[in-house]
Amino acid sequence: MLVLDKIISDRGSKYAVSGAPCSSEAEARALIEALRSRKRFAKATHHSWAYVTKDGPAKNDDGEAGAGMVIVRMLERAEMFDHLVVVTRWYGGKNLGGDRFRHVQDAVRLYLDHRAKEAG
Repeated sequence: MLVLDKIISDRGSKYAVSGAPCSSEAEARALIEALRSRKRFAKATHHSWAYVTKDGPAKNDDGEAGAGMVIVRMLERAEMFDHLVVVTRWYGGKNLGGDRFRHVQDAVRLYLDHRAKEAG
């Protein structure tokens, strides 16, 4: 699993983005469990995730209402199928309002850009 840690910081909240090939919910849950088993990630507040297969999308907001759908839309636009993306947030004590959606988008964009550079 590719992990890009400490990529965004805002008002005490910290973000990371991770991802790996994935084509089923069982695979997604196993990958997320492996991520959560890392000491730093075990302490995170949210692990919002999504993937898109030929059967459609699967997502989980993990308490960040709407974050999963943001990830789904970005994966669909990038035509990145059968690939799990997880945006992790460590809550910093202050509400971010709508900025949290921008941070989820920025995190996914960083991940997609990194994958494109690796492939190209």
